[in-house]
Amino acid sequence: MKTTIKAWVFDAYGTLFDVHSVIAAAEEMFPGNGRSLSQLWRQKQLEYTWLRSLMGRYADFSEVTRSALAYACEAMDLAITPGQADELMSTYNHLALFPDARDALIALASSRLAILSNGAPAMLGPLIQHAGLEQTFAAVMSVDELKIFKPDPRVYALATRRLGLQADEIGFVSSNYWDAAGASNFGFTVFWINRNNVTADLVGVQPDFVVSKLTEVARPVIS
Repeated sequence: MKTTIKAWVFDAYGTLFDVHSVIAAAEEMFPGNGRSLSQLWRQKQLEYTWLRSLMGRYADFSEVTRSALAYACEAMDLAITPGQADELMSTYNHLALFPDARDALIALASSRLAILSNGAPAMLGPLIQHAGLEQTFAAVMSVDELKIFKPDPRVYALATRRLGLQADEIGFVSSNYWDAAGASNFGFTVFWINRNNVTADLVGVQPDFVVSKLTEVARPVIS
């Protein structure tokens, strides 16, 4: 590595926390549709962040997530009540940690650890508390401070300012390729967690390392 990594910055949703752990609640509510609903919900959640950024019409991640849920239910012809919508939204406060996340954070604990997320502070706080990670991160950074979503370069610059480091002194970890690409474009040392062996998007930039598990992130550093 060209530069020693002095801090590790993690994406939250889809990287440390499994957004599809909402499937059980969705399935109970809409039998036979839980998985499809979760997938469409996540797809639209991300699309809405990009659309709002491009249009200059920021709304925080909670509002974006609720709008995406409403779209997914309408598109799938699922009649959802306000109470059911509130119940599904509440699942975002206690998403499951991926099985390898805790061990990966422990392995890297000798460096500063941080989160850089599209999530609003009111969503990230309960999520981190539920996972028992309140003492783990030196910083929990939200795009809400800037009113624009990843992968805008201004979001990644927030991490350099908050941590007081150069871009190549930060190891950035994400399972979302669009996020990994944005971080690589900014200049971070990027680790893409390709859990499902999917094809990388062709957007002119690529991560420095591709691994299949969070616990493999530290290997290129210590090898």
